[in-house]
Amino acid sequence: MSLIKSFFAKLLSGRRQKVPFPDASEGEISPDEARAVGGFQIKFGMRFTRPLLLATALKHRSYLNMTNEPRTLSNERLEFLGDAVLDLVVTHYLYEKFPNKAEGHLSKVKSILVSKPVLADIAVDMDLGELVLMNRGEEKTGGRQRKSILADAFEAVIGAIYLDPGLGLDAASRFIHRYLLSEFKKIIRKGLYRNYKSILLEFAQSSARTLPDYRVVRELGPDHAKEFVVEVWIANQKLGEGKGKSKKIAEQEAAKLAVRALELDEKH
Repeated sequence: MSLIKSFFAKLLSGRRQKVPFPDASEGEISPDEARAVGGFQIKFGMRFTRPLLLATALKHRSYLNMTNEPRTLSNERLEFLGDAVLDLVVTHYLYEKFPNKAEGHLSKVKSILVSKPVLADIAVDMDLGELVLMNRGEEKTGGRQRKSILADAFEAVIGAIYLDPGLGLDAASRFIHRYLLSEFKKIIRKGLYRNYKSILLEFAQSSARTLPDYRVVRELGPDHAKEFVVEVWIANQKLGEGKGKSKKIAEQEAAKLAVRALELDEKH
């Protein structure tokens, strides 16, 4: 972790003193903010020396309509910073985990791990949505379950942890490892690690300027234990056939065979 600390120390050398970060400015927090901050610290066992940072990280821009604060005091700036911290920590993790994998493979895996859907799922598991500050209109329209809001809040919290003088990069890295990277195998099992349908779609659009055509050709077994057989075609050519307990699984299997037949596997 010393290499990461050195990198960020050089990157941000002196900036915190010369240009005050508005989200980190001293000041009182409202009762709503205090409840959110207290709830987070108790739930996740973290103690912020500057609780206003955490309050800002949990503040969706809709909340500012109630407080008449400038938009720079929403969590968007901390999300921007947290995204960079997350990117670095995940990149370092993958570099160490896969010493024999090429850059293209590492990049593909990283893009999945830091994607909004994955971050949102992690935030759901953490019940982070219950702590996000938003106005009533946003809440009534499902804001606490909205994936974009959850993913953004997760990244903003990382930014706040990194900036807090009592926590910093080591704590941010531990947070990322505990709640995201510890789920690496689970993400693989869910099929997010290698989505053959996405690989095949990318190939079809770029090379054949068309879309893969998945066709259910057979249904096997009784209704309570049915299996589906699916073929995948591109430009009137059959490229693979897969079988599974659902159409989605069968399509993924068919796409896998097509990807291998086209020798696309090593390119991803």
